[in-house]
Amino acid sequence: MTPAAALPHAALQARPRMVGILGGMGPAAGADFVRLFVEACRARMQALGMAVCDQAYPEHWLAQLPVPDRTAALDDPRPGAYQPGDALLQATGRLAALGVQAVAMACNTAHAWHGLLQERFPQLTVLHMPREVAALLRPQGRRRVGLLATQGTYRSGLYRLALEQAGIDCREPDAAGRERLMQGIYDGVKAGDMALARRCFGEVAQALRDAADADVIVMGCTEIPLALDEAAAGAPLLDAAQVLADALAREAYRAYRPQA
Repeated sequence: MTPAAALPHAALQARPRMVGILGGMGPAAGADFVRLFVEACRARMQALGMAVCDQAYPEHWLAQLPVPDRTAALDDPRPGAYQPGDALLQATGRLAALGVQAVAMACNTAHAWHGLLQERFPQLTVLHMPREVAALLRPQGRRRVGLLATQGTYRSGLYRLALEQAGIDCREPDAAGRERLMQGIYDGVKAGDMALARRCFGEVAQALRDAADADVIVMGCTEIPLALDEAAAGAPLLDAAQVLADALAREAYRAYRPQA
């Protein structure tokens, strides 16, 4: 038998918790979220003093189901096949059956259905992206942030509520800016025209920076970071998907403690 002292640090503790990711909104954003999560796990292992190796990463499952358009559903909430709730419940059920213990939704607007998922699956920790963003910004002393998001996210008030509860003022683009963002999301990223997306996102980010005098601009749509950087925005950016990925890594390694 191998002496305990010779075993890798990861082998001396409980295995990481199994976690799941709800993707498909759109598929490129879901796939990119997995990359963010793997990077967050690496950083978490390093912070815990663990040796980074393949075997120390948590088991994680990506559910890339076609989910009806979230913004369109919020515009017309009548029951029907176009509602995302059924697809999100189906995907979460599959993840729960696999044994996951925490779930992240790789779509900001989908968090309008967060309460439904958490109620139906109380045994899971369903992370809430806007609340994670607010929890990160509050101790940093941020008082005013700009928000780039979908029409559905703006209308739902997801970020506005979470940020205001943390004592942070949430500034949003005007109507024309919101339409320009949607053009960048749908005609840009989702259609594969990244040059158009970069122009749309950059214009709105710069206008919001000038009008709101924001400390930081939150990219509150998982497709915006795929075509926007600080050079184009002209302002500090915070990727909400990265914050969520860090939170999912935190949940995966919850049983671990930093080594002296």
